Amino acid sequence: MATMLDVNGKQVSVNADPDTPLLWVLRDEVGLTGPKFGCGIAQCGACTVLADGSPVRSCSVPVSAAVGMKIATVESLGGSHPLQQAWVKHDVPQCGYCQSGQLMSAAALLAHNPHPSDADIDAAMDGNICRCGTYQRIRAAIKDAATMPAAPASTAA
Repeated sequence: MATMLDVNGKQVSVNADPDTPLLWVLRDEVGLTGPKFGCGIAQCGACTVLADGSPVRSCSVPVSAAVGMKIATVESLGGSHPLQQAWVKHDVPQCGYCQSGQLMSAAALLAHNPHPSDADIDAAMDGNICRCGTYQRIRAAIKDAATMPAAPASTAA
């Protein structure tokens, strides 16, 4: 049975068991490789996407729970989002594996709190693990992105 999802502002039809994790549907059926498999138990944040503007770990959300929600992946940022610009400016990525989840958590934070404090950033990013330990650069990039002009409307906001 086909299931309709709203992904990055587009309606997509997927054929997946209702219990299939959203991560695998996004990657294997929709063809979006931004969300990464990290741990499979919602602890690392590599698979983070936005569901109705809130960060969720797509490895632990069944696709049936995503029906009717607006799902946004890192691809929705479009490549020129202020966060992406700040990520490059502050040389955040090293191995890069966690970056899509980090960016989506940061996008949700800035959408709800355009001028976050260090404590706000730390709370919002808690659970997004960076194996390379670039947490200080991530915080600096988020603060810098908060000062940049807003990106054109995207599905991440």
